[in-house]
Amino acid sequence: MAALFSRTSTKVVGLLFGLFFLILAFIISLMFGATKIQFFVALESFWQYDSTSDFHVIVQTTRVPRAVIATLVGMNLSVAGVLMQALTRNPLASPSVFGVNAGAVFFVVMALNFLNISSFSQLVWFAFLGAGVAAATVYVLGSLGRDGATPIKIVLAGSAMTALFSSFTQGMLVLNESGLQEVLFWLAGSIAGREINMLWPILPYMFIAMATALFLGRAVNILTTGEDIAMGLGQKTVLVKIVIALTIVVLAGSTVAVAGAIGFVGLVIPHVARFLVGVDHRWLIPYSAILGAILMLLADVAVRFIIMPGEVPVGIMTALIGAPFFVYIARKGFSKKGEHHG
Repeated sequence: MAALFSRTSTKVVGLLFGLFFLILAFIISLMFGATKIQFFVALESFWQYDSTSDFHVIVQTTRVPRAVIATLVGMNLSVAGVLMQALTRNPLASPSVFGVNAGAVFFVVMALNFLNISSFSQLVWFAFLGAGVAAATVYVLGSLGRDGATPIKIVLAGSAMTALFSSFTQGMLVLNESGLQEVLFWLAGSIAGREINMLWPILPYMFIAMATALFLGRAVNILTTGEDIAMGLGQKTVLVKIVIALTIVVLAGSTVAVAGAIGFVGLVIPHVARFLVGVDHRWLIPYSAILGAILMLLADVAVRFIIMPGEVPVGIMTALIGAPFFVYIARKGFSKKGEHHG
């Protein structure tokens, strides 16, 4: 009992430290960029805003929206990655690897180019639809055959769907080059230039999905023990899977709608969180949310300095971080399978 209390206390302390570093990363995001802003000047813009001060205007109109969006995007992608890895029992699962992001981007670009839809509140639904279609297709394709859904088959299906949706998207842009600039940020993945007003149509969905994910922690733990055991414990596994899938679609779709296709955050962060707190999803999900937000905030700060005064899309930065990690996890997973079969 004492050992359990000690482990729980350690995780709570770790969570508090994570929140501290999240606040620190948020403040760094407000301070640094092409224009460096002092800490107290940035804070002053919140309670003594002066519209004649360039520093205050930059903080309130540019950096606060950017930091808020980066925080939410990092949380969404990381939690979606945790849930996907649990649902598929695949350590390589994430919205970018499984084609969910690519599907959402394709449907958004299609709505912009062919349906002439420019309302952000309407585009959100196309992002949700694209994410759902991609996720369902990958799962169905990965489940074909006698042995059902295996990690390798799902990864291959996800790679195929990513390539397919990306090709369709590029084809549409070739047919309508005039729309390239309008959709470029969705393709590269960026939070630069976003306004806080973009969040209002999707914020309720984000909060509902995140709250659902946190509530699902215990159910996900039971599900990962195996369907037979879960059903023996009285869990309605089909219902739980449907709720998890819908949560993933909303988290990934809302992220694409506001920031485009940002990859690898949902792959890397769950593994880091799992290293810190183990496989208990009651802790893994909140830890992943906080770590994902920190990663996105710091990545967004880093891209401001690479080609100053210009910027690199943050999706490129996360790809540079995540691609080597993907190769490492893939090699580690497949080498273990080889040893097992040998």
